[in-house]
Amino acid sequence: MERIIFRIDQDGNVTEEVQGVTDGTCIDITKEIEDTLGNINTRKFKPQFYQKQNVTFHQHQNETEG
Repeated sequence: MERIIFRIDQDGNVTEEVQGVTDGTCIDITKEIEDTLGNINTRKFKPQFYQKQNVTFHQHQNETEG
């Protein structure tokens, strides 16, 4: 499930967190909102940002042939 969470602190700073997406699509999802809010002070990417969609990892044990 995709969702965006906004936190507004007492100083008026807005923190935005995107959940449920991978492969950098969070930037596309939030672009219009960020343009409306104003300047971005910092941006931190979660590990999911670097994850490609539909990637499967396989782990192979070292096997010795006898």
